[in-house]
Amino acid sequence: MAAAQGRLSDGAGGMDEPKEAEGDLGNGGAPPLPFRAAVDALRGTRLRPQIEIDPAPAPKRLAPYAYALEAAVVDGEEDLADGRLVLLHDPAGHDAWRGAFRLVTLVRAELEPEMAADPLLPEVCWSWLTGALSARGLAYGEPSGTVTRASSHYFGGLAERPSASQIEIRASWTPREGLGGVPDTGTHLVAWCDLLAQVAGLPPAAPGDASVVTLPQRRGPQSR
Repeated sequence: MAAAQGRLSDGAGGMDEPKEAEGDLGNGGAPPLPFRAAVDALRGTRLRPQIEIDPAPAPKRLAPYAYALEAAVVDGEEDLADGRLVLLHDPAGHDAWRGAFRLVTLVRAELEPEMAADPLLPEVCWSWLTGALSARGLAYGEPSGTVTRASSHYFGGLAERPSASQIEIRASWTPREGLGGVPDTGTHLVAWCDLLAQVAGLPPAAPGDASVVTLPQRRGPQSR
């Protein structure tokens, strides 16, 4: 599976810091019950079959406890989009988060150059994220992030390659905590996968997801 790379914007540091081994939930001692429950909800969430998801090494130093997942939207042997979702937890709370939990993400996909040139694309992509959370009825606070588009043009010995454009959504938000101080991380994961599917150009997963609009003029699937 393609792993998301780069720095994720969460107001507390970057994702290129040293990582914990897969399955290691943090460096703050025995994980507290709310964090264990939040991680269990992530692990037990069922997703649409086009999305492959696996645990990944979590960043260190951003919070006492962290858990990470990476995912790809797959069509056969091709990736249409990929991303990473990280759950951070500080039992003492975090002033910037205004809560004890934070979700941090990077989502990326290839676009047709014409689509990437649309001046409204960054605003639309950000609305896909907030819309995916709202469509699942999720309460959250302190959202922040960036939408970046980049284009590559090839010359000389690479001139035969077609131009390529990529969109990246880097974001973080504070999930509302429920009973026992545990956020509904399972539903947040489903909403995040809705965003991944939308960026990949997949149709809505169910009739009730009519608010999800597919992305037109998509470039063909990429080799994994």
